[in-house]
Amino acid sequence: MTVATAAPATAFDRDALETLIVADSLPPWVADKRRAAYEACASLGLPDRRSEHWMRTDLRLFKPKAWGLRPRPAVVSPPVGLLAEAIAAGTTANETSADLPGQPTHPVAETSLGGRLVSLDGHVIREELDPGLARLGVVFGAAERVLAEHGPAIEPHWFSVIDARADWFATLHAAFHRASAILYVPAGVKVREPLSVLAAIGPGGVDTSHVLVVLGEGAEATLLTETAGGGDAAGPVGGFHCGGTEIVVGRGAFLRMVNLQNWNTGVWHFARQKAVVHQNGRLQWTLGALGSRLSQVAQDVALAGRNADAQVNGVMFTEGRQHLVYNTLQHHEAPSCKSDLLYKGALQDRSRLVWRGMIKVDKAAQKTDGYQRNDNLMLSAEARADSIPGLEIEADDVRCTHGATSGRVDAEQLFYAQARGLSADEAARLVVAGFFQQVFDRITIVPVREALARAIGSRIRRVS
Repeated sequence: MTVATAAPATAFDRDALETLIVADSLPPWVADKRRAAYEACASLGLPDRRSEHWMRTDLRLFKPKAWGLRPRPAVVSPPVGLLAEAIAAGTTANETSADLPGQPTHPVAETSLGGRLVSLDGHVIREELDPGLARLGVVFGAAERVLAEHGPAIEPHWFSVIDARADWFATLHAAFHRASAILYVPAGVKVREPLSVLAAIGPGGVDTSHVLVVLGEGAEATLLTETAGGGDAAGPVGGFHCGGTEIVVGRGAFLRMVNLQNWNTGVWHFARQKAVVHQNGRLQWTLGALGSRLSQVAQDVALAGRNADAQVNGVMFTEGRQHLVYNTLQHHEAPSCKSDLLYKGALQDRSRLVWRGMIKVDKAAQKTDGYQRNDNLMLSAEARADSIPGLEIEADDVRCTHGATSGRVDAEQLFYAQARGLSADEAARLVVAGFFQQVFDRITIVPVREALARAIGSRIRRVS
């Protein structure tokens, strides 16, 4: 991706908000939500370490006034996403949802995309949807257009899932979101082709995009979302992302969701992500975290209807002085639901990973089956991983388990690999590949699985 020199940013202030509202030309209720969020934002300061979610996050070097909305950039070459590129180059595997029992085995067509949306520095530069899907009633594209054309259908869901007033970052996002994406799949429609959303920024760029996914009763879809670009940690400028994701899985619907955070290492990354799964709905949510200077992410899943099922997969790799914090919540609100979370992280250099997971079971959620696990592999003596699993159970007929491990690479494994002709770097890649294999096996889209494996492998250096 190449971008011409960016114009100065406009501060996140009231004047910028009103300019954004006028430019959007959206229904009045959208503007009302923006203004309410801005008033909340103006009354808040940055989160501090008194909050349990933020006690392991150092924001002293983050300067809010250094960032703001940017005008449309002059694009010299368009951004390319890792996942979309993998789909285009992949082979048809026709994998199914066999890992989620009881789901229809409707294959994913992995050699083409049903739709694509690309944004750069908060401006949509590409938007397309297969005409055949549009004829079936599928709605996909830039939120500014979708809200203007389909407002009554989208209004009940827009900023209804995440807590838009949770903290300063959440309110800023709710007020200044731009270049956002919406996917709506009507009841009974099964979309075979994956759809792709790529949010990119140039050096010093800003992204405040929002993603909303709504699946009607019995619908199926696959959505690939990813972020890329920004400055490097060693450079004079980085980038700033303040985003949100909302997912609504209707009764008996099935969503495959892939979310790849692949910013350059100078980007500040803050996001709130939440899914609500209704009766007999199924969600397979895969998260990849490879980039950013600092990430602070809240990823929540609410099982709101009987027999809802959620599988959450996390793949994290850090290097240099990266600091990634992920707070996950599996909230069982209804009876006979299942959640299965597996996060794996590998760390090298002086990087740090923090995972804090909670399984919360409401009193009405009898017959709950909840599981969470986090494993971390340290590739250097200076790396640090913090794993904090937790249970909060109010029901008395449940099965909930959790586990966490952290450790160094086994020296004997490295010696064994090198004794058979591998270099130190090749041996390290082999060991890390084996470590991640369990979670890779849960990713049912073959090109995506292979792209994540290649991206991690290219970053691995010898164990120190």
